Amino acid sequence: MDTNDIEIRINKVLEKVRPHLMKDGGNVEFVRFEELTGVCELRLLGACSTCPLAIMTLRAGIERFLLKAIKEIKRVENVK
Repeated sequence: MDTNDIEIRINKVLEKVRPHLMKDGGNVEFVRFEELTGVCELRLLGACSTCPLAIMTLRAGIERFLLKAIKEIKRVENVK
């Protein structure tokens, strides 16, 4: 498995999610993908970084899209 390929695929999915986050002053950036555990690390930015509903955005929104699109991802985590 090529980690660079996965990173490209992750960023393509995030490009589809970003406009929804930006409507509320937020954003998301890819940090890294851990191949052994299947964990994708993201950083919530802007309004998303301080929003009390950020975990809902991460789990019900971003993670759901990523899990559906990229079978190698097992979990998505927010890192500071």
